[in-house]
Amino acid sequence: MTTLLELKNLRRAFYGLDVLRGVDFSVAADGITGLIGPNGAGKTTLFNVVSGLVPPDAGSIRFAGQEIGGLSPDKVSRAGLVRTFQVARGFPRLSVFQHLMLYGRDQPGESLWHAVLDTRAARDRESALAERAWETARFLRLDRLIDNPALALSGGQKKLLEIGRALMADPKLVLLDEPTAGVNPTLRNEIGERLLELPRRGVSVLLIEHDMGFIAELCDPVIVMAEGRVLAQGRFEAVRNDPRVREAYLGRRAA
Repeated sequence: MTTLLELKNLRRAFYGLDVLRGVDFSVAADGITGLIGPNGAGKTTLFNVVSGLVPPDAGSIRFAGQEIGGLSPDKVSRAGLVRTFQVARGFPRLSVFQHLMLYGRDQPGESLWHAVLDTRAARDRESALAERAWETARFLRLDRLIDNPALALSGGQKKLLEIGRALMADPKLVLLDEPTAGVNPTLRNEIGERLLELPRRGVSVLLIEHDMGFIAELCDPVIVMAEGRVLAQGRFEAVRNDPRVREAYLGRRAA
């Protein structure tokens, strides 16, 4: 099994408070790995550090054989590692199609030369991005909403659009931060079905989620964090029954 992401002794503190205290784990290619833990365990901070939003204080982040620790978010994204957020972001008045196009890689408009001269290469790239946006919308079953503004989408549909924006960046690994938070059961299942398809499309997933049923259905292995460290990892049933994990979630008396 090929290792795609490898973290070693990853540390980060804020104002003297250690949030990540030497995190070590790896994520294999072509799978869905779950990352769970009680509130305050450091999971979202970990995503922020790995994706380049916050620099690490120490440690190593290797992705696809390359050290990416301390790189800016745009360079991390171009390396093939993309993340989503707990609260779906975007531009309320832009349509689903416009959102997907906006997040496509190598936009012709990013180059003044191509934008001004309207070159054949720019038109070809624009056409390719439009086709990819349509394909992504069909995959996520958002194609019937392709012209709807993001403002008109439900919470679950916004989560799907957030995933779609990540996919438009052509990632090897997507970090998903609570993709089913606040989502109704029907769309929760829809999101799960779409995520299960991603490894077959060459996209691996590292997933933060508090819905343990969702984690059990999708993720193998599962990594448990508590107090800024990795507490346990393995199959869901094994980590769920680990006394250390039960203590971290429920306290000593419940453990």
